Formats: sequence, structure tokens, C-alpha cells
Amino acid sequence: MPHECISVFDIFKIGVGPSSSHTLGPWRAAMRFIDELAEAGKLPAVQRLSVLLYGSLAKTGHGHGTDIAVQLGLAGEDPVTCDVNDIDAKIEKIRREQKLRLQGQYEITFDPLTDVEFLYEESLPFHPNALTFLITLQDGEQLASTWYSIGGGFVVKEGETAGGGKNNVDLPFPIDTARQLLQWCIKTGFSISELVLENELAWRSEAETKAGILQIWEVMRDCIYRGCHTTGELPGGLKVGRRAAALNTKLLKGRTYTNYNSWVEAIRAGGEHFSYTLDWVSCFALAVNEENASFGRVVTAPTNGAAGVIPAVLQYFITFCDGLHTEKIIQFMLTASEVGSIFKKRATISAAMGGCQAEIGVSSAMAAAALTECMGGSQRQVLMAAEIAMEHHLGLTCDPIGGLVQVPCIERNTMGAIKAITASQLALQSNPELAKVSLDAVVKTMWETAQDMNSKYKETSDGGLAVNIPLSLPEC
Repeated sequence: MPHECISVFDIFKIGVGPSSSHTLGPWRAAMRFIDELAEAGKLPAVQRLSVLLYGSLAKTGHGHGTDIAVQLGLAGEDPVTCDVNDIDAKIEKIRREQKLRLQGQYEITFDPLTDVEFLYEESLPFHPNALTFLITLQDGEQLASTWYSIGGGFVVKEGETAGGGKNNVDLPFPIDTARQLLQWCIKTGFSISELVLENELAWRSEAETKAGILQIWEVMRDCIYRGCHTTGELPGGLKVGRRAAALNTKLLKGRTYTNYNSWVEAIRAGGEHFSYTLDWVSCFALAVNEENASFGRVVTAPTNGAAGVIPAVLQYFITFCDGLHTEKIIQFMLTASEVGSIFKKRATISAAMGGCQAEIGVSSAMAAAALTECMGGSQRQVLMAAEIAMEHHLGLTCDPIGGLVQVPCIERNTMGAIKAITASQLALQSNPELAKVSLDAVVKTMWETAQDMNSKYKETSDGGLAVNIPLSLPEC
């Protein structure tokens, strides 16, 4: 297996909900495909274009907005910077006019109802999340390009390898396993976050890395705050109401504030008793994933379906552990990213490959590790916390009702956040030398469990809650 170099900014990506593998991944694939055509000088010659969605992308594609994401990517919209408030209008214009401007410049005839095809019964062997772009040029030449959305917004073109792209650099501390990570820490005396920061120098300066991480946190922070102040019903037809805003109001009991910082102070003024803290952790997680379900701006952490866990735990640390310090936030994110990259390399962060253990489980492990380091835990305790968090997510299925990232997905983020905090506290009160299970062992077990799991529990909406709840909206 080639070594895969993964940066903190590969694990944490700014984008648009509701799904990293079903929305952000196809969006990025479409952008890359169009960029390749432009580089080859063929983009102005495109006469017709259609998109085939396979497997899991087809079965839950409507609920995850895969067709919407592909159209936006082909049109040259950037998920990092696009105005999320304009998405509906742009998609409606394409549908109404049956015209699409490739890269925002070259207009072709395009009918989303016929030119995006959902192949519910077909799947490609490399990965369940596959899509193929078919184009016809003005001279009659026909081209096909197949891409795979492999989880967390990562995409691979057919024929590429995950470890062989332009992202490969010479890292001073190459890491594929938790054991290697620990060995480097012992050899250098670095904490996990310090080691990761050294590796990031292979891509950019320390100042650039820190500034980028703080930008990631600002998006997370704004997402939490926005979600805690937005009411209404989530899109998609399940008629799921938002809960974070009402919970925010209830918990504050009339205390006033004018911005994020004064909001944090208002929360702190309510005390630190157990049920109060627990309610706020749930509120933070609900807020993020309600935004995610509404095509809002979120950070993939490491996926969109699990985007609420890490922000909720970090916001808990900031609010109740006095963690509102720039260096602590950077430390938290660096540590979390390294744990996420180990799962990405040795197992999967794709629910279509591994069920929800690959999303909520991984995010909980990342958050547990990050919180433990920020609370003063040793390197071994950090890895122990990650192991505990994942150990108690093993086998968790992905069975979204109606193909939507709403039920049970939103509440699962609250569970993942709470488990992360519990895992951290257990690790901080334990001697990791006495642990019976290593992080590498639980990563291996997770991957084996993923391979054994029935495909109907891997983000297809063919099993579990998706078929046993009357509210379920069949996609085909």
C-alpha cells in the first residue's frame, strides 16, 4: 500500500451540506472533470453532457442533493465560496431553461431530469459511490470519465491511486498507523499536535497552517451559532423540525447577548452541572447538523454526516473548560486530524463502505483524542481515548430514512459528541499501559466489520430504520 500524505486541510474541508461523499465529493469530481476538459482545450467543443450515478450515489442521491452538487460543479461553482442562499435559484434556472454554462462560460443544452441518470441497480466494483461523465464533442467524438467519491469529500478518478496524487510530499514524520505516530512522538518528544504541525511544513509555512486552521474553526463556530438561531423545518419532505434554536432559548432562560463571545458568556452564566452541560453539547451538535441538512455552510469533519461531533466537543471545551484560546483551538484541530487520517488510511471514512461507524465513529474518536491532548493527556492517553470512542461505535449502521441526512443522523452527532467526552475522561483517569485494546487494533476491527456488513446498512436506505419507519420516502 503506497504511503498516502494527508494534510489537516484534507480532513477538514469547508463545503456545503448535506453529505461529504454524496454532495461534496460529486461536486469536486465535476469540477475536476471540467478543469481537465478545459486544460485539454476541449471544453468549448462540448455539445452534450450527461451524468450516470451508480450504487449508493443513486439510491440516496436525491436526498443528499447529488444531482444538485454535480450541476453546480459543472457550472464552476466552488463549494468553499459559493453563496449557499443562491443554490435553489441557480438550480431552478437550469431546470427551467434547460441550459447549463460549463465553468460559467460555455452554454450547452442540459435537462437535469434526463441528463442526470440514477442507476439504482448498478454498482461499480471499486467503490459504491461512483459517477460517470459522458460527453459528446462537436466533431462527434465521445468521451467517458468515471470518478469515485470515497468518503469525506475525497475523490479518485478511475485509474488513480489514493496515495499517488499530487498531494504526495516528503513528510519528516510519515505516519500510517497509531503505533508509528506514538513511536515518532517518543523519539522526538513532541506531542501529537506538535508532530502534525511539523509535517504540515511540507506543504506550507507554520503561519499559513495556523491561519487556515483558525479559518476552519471560524466556519464551524459560525455554523454552530447560526444553527442555534435558525428555526423552521428541514427540507426533503420528512417534515423534521429544527430543535437547536428552541433548546438554545430554553437553556439560556432569558439571558441576553449580542454576538458569539457574549453568547458563550451567557451560557457559562448558567453553571456547570451535568445535565446543563450535556444539553449544551447536544445543542451544539444539533445546530451544526441541522445546518448541514439544509444545504448550509459546514466543515467536513471528517464527513458532513458527522460534521457536528468535533465542533460540539470543541465548543464544549471552549465554553466549559476555558478553552477559548487560539493555540488550544489549533492544538485540538491538529490532533483530531491525525487520528482521522489514520482511519482514512487503514480503514475508511465512507459510510457507503463501512456504515455509520466510519463517520460518527471516526469523528468521535478524533474528538476524543483532541480533547484529551488539550486537557493535558499524554500521547498514549490521547490514542487510548480515540480507541475507546471507536470501540463503542463498532458495527454502527448507516440507514438514513428517505435517503436524507436527518433521521437518525442528526441525533447520532449528539451521541458521538457525548461518547467522545466520556472516552476522553476515561482515558485521562486511566493508565494506558494497562489497556487491552490498541487504537490500531480497533481500526483493523472496524475495517473488518465494514467488510462483513451487509450492503443494505451502508448508506443505501435499503435496511434498518430506512425501511421500518412509516415516514420513509422510497427513492425508487
